[in-house]
Amino acid sequence: MFEFNLNEHDYNRVHFIGIGGISMSGLAHLLLEKGYEVTGSDRSLSDSVKGLIKLGIEVYIGQKKENIQNPDLVVYTDAIADDNEELIAAKKLDVPVVTRGVFLGALMRNYKNSIAVSGSHGKSTTTSMISKILLHSDEDATILLGGNLDEMKGNVKVGSEDYLVTEACEYKGNIRYYFPQTVIILNIDEDHLDYYEDLDDIVNTFKEYLRNQDKNSKTILNLNEENNKLILDAVQGQLITYGQENPNADYNATNIVFDDIGRPSFDLKLRNGSVEHFSLGVIGRHNINNAMAAIISTYENGIDIETIKENIKKYKGLDRRMQIIGHVNNVTIMTDYGHHPSEILVTLNAIAEHTKGRLICVWQPHTYSRTKTLFNDFLNSFDAADEVIVTDIYAAREKFDPSIHSKDVVDAMVKKGLNAKYLSTFEEARDYIYEIIRDDDLVITTGCGNPDELAKMIVNDFQNK
Repeated sequence: MFEFNLNEHDYNRVHFIGIGGISMSGLAHLLLEKGYEVTGSDRSLSDSVKGLIKLGIEVYIGQKKENIQNPDLVVYTDAIADDNEELIAAKKLDVPVVTRGVFLGALMRNYKNSIAVSGSHGKSTTTSMISKILLHSDEDATILLGGNLDEMKGNVKVGSEDYLVTEACEYKGNIRYYFPQTVIILNIDEDHLDYYEDLDDIVNTFKEYLRNQDKNSKTILNLNEENNKLILDAVQGQLITYGQENPNADYNATNIVFDDIGRPSFDLKLRNGSVEHFSLGVIGRHNINNAMAAIISTYENGIDIETIKENIKKYKGLDRRMQIIGHVNNVTIMTDYGHHPSEILVTLNAIAEHTKGRLICVWQPHTYSRTKTLFNDFLNSFDAADEVIVTDIYAAREKFDPSIHSKDVVDAMVKKGLNAKYLSTFEEARDYIYEIIRDDDLVITTGCGNPDELAKMIVNDFQNK
């Protein structure tokens, strides 16, 4: 097992291949602040890469074998292919070469209390809710987020080694390398089917994750999620359950109401039988689940209830999570990170309930494999939208696959009765939106590629017309 002692500097020179990723950049930032010599490479000069360069990290644009300059340790992201020449060169050295997941798991062991948020959906929101609470507590937590939180001016905060808060993504089985004191399981769904065989394979990976934990760990789990019940027998430490209108759960949310824009309030029965009232600053029923996980994990780790109440209400969301980018006349322009059918479904349903005009969704499918394997599920995700615009598939880590195209999705949507249209580029989508929007409409772009750029383009280009 790979081990990494944060304070001993056995691996003082650390090189990150794919350093611009949201998680990788956070890890690089953390090591830099801990006095390590950090270098990295990425395929493009993204905003995150620019931020790392500004911090003083040497980042190579493009991945070449020459970038490997006598490191003590090499960490690479899952997006890096086996034939990457930089990775090949690193493996020829007599130094450890580990994935981001293995490195994060080893890093986790340096902290007295670690909270790891896992699940197919809601990880970044829940982790940032926990972070919001801890930032205003007496704890000096170290935080690694999967998105940017305005209050942190980014996605990383380097604090003491008492608390670590991080996401625990199941992609490529990475959760098998994690050993947190507090495990949060939000939900389990079919995703990352370019790696997993099926849902059973995903469930078994979560079971392996739980069986790795020691008897002193806590597992906080949403009992309303049917697939979560499949892993109950794998819990090693203390099991703490929660749910909405679920009397069988240890923490049960009841008396749920929404204000006029969809922000929920609810009563939460605690394990000791007392009841506390909470109000959220973000919209949607799904955010009650995220909030409960944040409330319970901090409360069970000693944070006082009033600090939790105050800051869960003040939490306004992460960048690209149901985020308002701006307005074009009387039309609201939003963006969201949702890229799985379930995520898109709950987001559009939550927004449609409180939209006065039409809901227009621009979807950028993410990866050929996800679009193909979850094709039929995607067709059922957009019913709440009055019009759906589908742009070209964002390939991400994958090579072009001629067997699936956005046109195929649109054709199936139209056949189903949806008002759907294929527009290849963001420029085409922008111009079309200018033609069709009217007062009180809401336009949302969704996907985990770069559809936020389209939302910004719609707002900024209109102002410059």
